[in-house]
Amino acid sequence: MPRSVNSVAKRARRKKVIKQAKGYFGRRKNVWTVAKNAVDKAMQYSYRDRRNKKRTFRALWITRINAGAREHGLSYSQFMGKLKANDIELNRKVLADLAMNNPEAFKAVIQKVK
Repeated sequence: MPRSVNSVAKRARRKKVIKQAKGYFGRRKNVWTVAKNAVDKAMQYSYRDRRNKKRTFRALWITRINAGAREHGLSYSQFMGKLKANDIELNRKVLADLAMNNPEAFKAVIQKVK
């Protein structure tokens, strides 16, 4: 009896990976073994960087809040401590947006906690 091979599934699996490798340079886009390795590595990077993006944005928000608070004579840690003490529950994303795009509203928040 001849050997049975599921070539349909095999071709579909390879086609899926080659499709994911669209836009890659050289053999990374059309040679199965190279494309598979490139796509696997790309998926690892994307998984890692979805988590790193959260850290990066938090650091950016803290930097912006710190710059805005220092214009009014407070450090970041003093400002955040006073926010917690006064039960003002604005998150860092909103505070950073206020500091950047709406300085008068940010100043009002600072006046409230001082």
